[in-house]
Amino acid sequence: MSVKLTVVRPGALTTVQDAGRPGHAHLGVPRSGALDAPAMRLANRLAGNPEGAAVLETTLTGCALRPDHPVTVVVGGAPCPVTVDGRPAPWGAPVHVPAGSVLDAGPATRGLRSYLAVTGGIAVDPVLGSRATDLLSGLGPAPLAEGAVLPVGAPPVPSPALPAAAPWLAPPTELVLPVHLGPRTDRFTPAGVRTFLSASFTVSSHSNRIGLRTEGPSLERESAGELPSEGMVLGAVQVPPDGRPVVFLHDHPTTGGYPVIAVVAEESLAAAAQAVPGTPVRFTAGR
Repeated sequence: MSVKLTVVRPGALTTVQDAGRPGHAHLGVPRSGALDAPAMRLANRLAGNPEGAAVLETTLTGCALRPDHPVTVVVGGAPCPVTVDGRPAPWGAPVHVPAGSVLDAGPATRGLRSYLAVTGGIAVDPVLGSRATDLLSGLGPAPLAEGAVLPVGAPPVPSPALPAAAPWLAPPTELVLPVHLGPRTDRFTPAGVRTFLSASFTVSSHSNRIGLRTEGPSLERESAGELPSEGMVLGAVQVPPDGRPVVFLHDHPTTGGYPVIAVVAEESLAAAAQAVPGTPVRFTAGR
């Protein structure tokens, strides 16, 4: 049985994501993949999938889907109202969706990104070993559009017993990001480094899957000159000419010329995926 999902409501930005395509930075291809990887993995476990199976990542306004055969869906990540044909259904737990019914994951009530895992996984064709949508390079499937049809993979055999629910991490009310200073800390004055590690910033509304932009004080530079382009890593904190830090997320460019004052460890980035605009941000020096 080949199951297909028809997109009834695509939402503001809904993309297919999985564990990403690491190892291709030398080709100019970023990691991509789910910004809140722990939420993706937990949603997949609850749906009976491998942790890295492809899911849907929504942004703020959710999405709605209609399967042509019965499916089991888990909506997790950012809390949101879930309905099946307008009737309330549980968030963060497996939901049975009959053929022809509409599953609607509504606007996030806290946080920013919800994850929809379907038993069997979203089975779009992989590109460079991943089904993830990369908004920077354009690899992978396009963001969801009304009327688009998504294939679903075969359920695992034998079908696992699905747990009723599991604990989910709450979206942050304050984003505290431990950093390792460098490699270009010397491009900033001592006062600029102190500002970086002591001031309070906020999440900018211009943030996206490429980077979490901040608003707040400008970091003082030693000189105005830029560097030759060099490699960029996931979690790099780049400082553009306006002096306000940008934390590179999964669709980040693989090279850049603005100085990187520090790097955030990957395990601390999931909270950044759920930080809504206006959330306070602090950078702290790691041990």
